[in-house]
Amino acid sequence: MAYINPSPGVATQEVTLMLGHATGNVYTGNLAVPGLQDITVNNANDVFTWTQLDETAKKQVATTSTNSLSMNLVVDEDVFFGNVAAWGNGTVNAATVSDLGVMGLSVNKVRIDFSIRFAPDSDGASAETGRYISGVGYITGLAPTVSADAPVWVTPITITVDGEYLVSTTAPDITK
Repeated sequence: MAYINPSPGVATQEVTLMLGHATGNVYTGNLAVPGLQDITVNNANDVFTWTQLDETAKKQVATTSTNSLSMNLVVDEDVFFGNVAAWGNGTVNAATVSDLGVMGLSVNKVRIDFSIRFAPDSDGASAETGRYISGVGYITGLAPTVSADAPVWVTPITITVDGEYLVSTTAPDITK
């Protein structure tokens, strides 16, 4: 059995999130999102339920699924805000995904490519192994908070997936 072991601080075994622009080449490059505290990959299949007069139990059939990624991250100022001068005045003058930052991608409703790298197991495998979950979606649910008990800004972040996940053993090209 090979457990996924995201060993904090071990570069070859960490979970990493990369973001890129999914529609055309308006914004180039990609954005590595540091400071992930946790991540949940959601795949919720919807079910249509009905009753029939000749049955004693309800009938069900699976329909489309709703996919999303939920995570919490410690806010890194550059990654979270990007270059505010490039998007913060109501006019988007950004050239790269990094210019927009996580908040700019959300506020401007940019359709993104995402890729999460699950590091290999802890048996000493090389950094090139592991699994990737990728797809296309939108960033939502930003709600940065700070408190006396947690004196750094932390925010939940959700990527609502437009379509299906792609699972692979090689890194997808999200740099466009």
